[in-house]
Amino acid sequence: MKSILNQLFEHQKLTKEQAKEVLINISQNKYNTSQLAAFISVYLMRNISVDELAGFRDALLDLCIKVDFGELPIIDLCGTGGDSKNTFNISTLASFVVAGAGYHVAKHGNYGVSSVSGSSNVLEYFGFQFTNDTDVLKKQMDTANIAFLHAPLFHPALKSVGPIRKELGVKTFFNMLGPLVNPAQPQYQSVGVFSIKLARLYQFLHEDSFKKYAIIHAVDGYDEVSLTGPVKLITNHAELLVDATYFGLQEYKQEDIFGGGTIKEAADIFINILENKGTQAQNDVVVANAALAVQCFDQDKVITDCVAEARESLNSGMAYSAFKNLMSTIK
Repeated sequence: MKSILNQLFEHQKLTKEQAKEVLINISQNKYNTSQLAAFISVYLMRNISVDELAGFRDALLDLCIKVDFGELPIIDLCGTGGDSKNTFNISTLASFVVAGAGYHVAKHGNYGVSSVSGSSNVLEYFGFQFTNDTDVLKKQMDTANIAFLHAPLFHPALKSVGPIRKELGVKTFFNMLGPLVNPAQPQYQSVGVFSIKLARLYQFLHEDSFKKYAIIHAVDGYDEVSLTGPVKLITNHAELLVDATYFGLQEYKQEDIFGGGTIKEAADIFINILENKGTQAQNDVVVANAALAVQCFDQDKVITDCVAEARESLNSGMAYSAFKNLMSTIK
């Protein structure tokens, strides 16, 4: 690690092979805590390169516990986190909306880092039990159209960096990696990122990794469609700057999508939305994000039709049924 750190301190970038080797060495506990903290800190001060991110990704995919859902067309909806906006659990709710609409979702999630409640926090609050048992995950998919993959159970290589990430309490390059290393390796993905620079990195890496994708970055900093302003949307065949009118919806204020100050408050918002008791702003934001995921399966489908499909899932209670069906799989 000493030579790697010196290379980085001299403003040199790692090759893809070097980056992969470092992550493998981390998984084998070859570095001490100080070395790991120094290594992570480098990427808090400078941008990560495509080769570095690709090397880290490849290492984690090689080392992860893989999940095979066979030939099912599967999507992951996620955000990188790290936007420090503390919204409610938009991508998780959108995942249930998409599942309620009849699509298959492999939701890769974790505890919140820069927000009060990540996807794992809110599901754990309701008593959901995380597992990496393939049979249980397949049962989840069969029963609810959605399986939840709690990242730490599938990425033992990251166990040693977990405490450091928690102590730092800010976004690190591991936030960037999360959406790239879903152990089910879904063919489709709708992913929100916290910066336009990261959107460009994802655009390059996604060309080889996903059949269809939507990369989302709100100009005002959100890693999702916030409906608070313009959003950069990058897909396989288009790059657009859109706003609420693109979805046939209205614009809202940032306080309209605040996620609460505690996990309980976030959970209350979560269940209210699923029970069709959310505010118009909350419902619209969830529907807009779900619509982009629906469109990934058929990118010729008009977005307003996708919005209608997502709205029907939420309003009819099918999204809530997907949530209840997932919870019913707990042993």
